[in-house]
Amino acid sequence: MKTNEPLFTDGTSALKILDHNEIGDNHMMTSLDTPMKDSAFDISDEEKKEKIAFHFSEIMETLGLDLTDDSLQGTPDRVAKMYIEEIFSGLDPKNKPKVALFDNKYQYDQMLVEKNITFYSNCEHHFVPIIGKAHVAYISSGKVIGLSKLNRIVQYYAKRPQVQERLTNQIANELKNILGTEDIAVIIDAKHLCVSSRGIKDDSSTTVTAYYGGAFEKHEKIVELQNFIQS
Repeated sequence: MKTNEPLFTDGTSALKILDHNEIGDNHMMTSLDTPMKDSAFDISDEEKKEKIAFHFSEIMETLGLDLTDDSLQGTPDRVAKMYIEEIFSGLDPKNKPKVALFDNKYQYDQMLVEKNITFYSNCEHHFVPIIGKAHVAYISSGKVIGLSKLNRIVQYYAKRPQVQERLTNQIANELKNILGTEDIAVIIDAKHLCVSSRGIKDDSSTTVTAYYGGAFEKHEKIVELQNFIQS
């Protein structure tokens, strides 16, 4: 669900006056949901690949590349397949991980932490990689989830054009819904190639975002979680 359209103080729509360069990274109309058209799945994956391959070949032609070269001629098809089947596969709900829950028969009532989950995503502003690690924690409300499913949930939401803040909250909300608890924490530490390979070209900085819900909002739980992650 999108937020209300931003207005200036005189009631004029900001979006009708500002272009995308002036809006920049302000995300004025962005919500928790990945921005998707209603018609996103009206055509098949094969049709999407054909369209992507065609348009990517146009980009390569515009750049002056010779698509008759044996190293380049298959590139549009390879990119199309990669987009649909791999790096943007998280856009398609059919690829959402199927999750089974189990009774917490061990009666383990402390935090469970799955740390250093490596993921690869893509910045939705420049379509260049975001490479990072996610740390996920929860306290059981009576049910537990298979450990590998925590990794799969992270990968599902990472495999789409993203901003790190949204990715953090999407993972947290998915876990809250599945596990039926507010006691969820997600920390992401990632390098953005839109920072390191272009623009400011700072290769040493990383971005850290966090979600703390329920019991994890308490200072002592945050410290305990951070100690687990750093150990």
